Amino acid sequence: MKKLLALLIVGALAGTVYAGDEGPGKGEMKTVCHPKKDKNGKEVKDKAGKVVEECKQIKVRKKLEGTEIPPAKK
Repeated sequence: MKKLLALLIVGALAGTVYAGDEGPGKGEMKTVCHPKKDKNGKEVKDKAGKVVEECKQIKVRKKLEGTEIPPAKK
């Protein structure tokens, strides 16, 4: 019983560490759209004749610059 209570307390404290605007999943998002295709590979069109697009949001990753690693000594 004491172990269960201790695990619940530790879990609650760990959850508050990540409760902020910074952290995993919080970044710049970008919407990417591609034309929707059927089983035969042809583009799907709506009643007006326009091509239907499938859109989804992806996270934009920033490239970090670092220092060059010196060659290993033999």
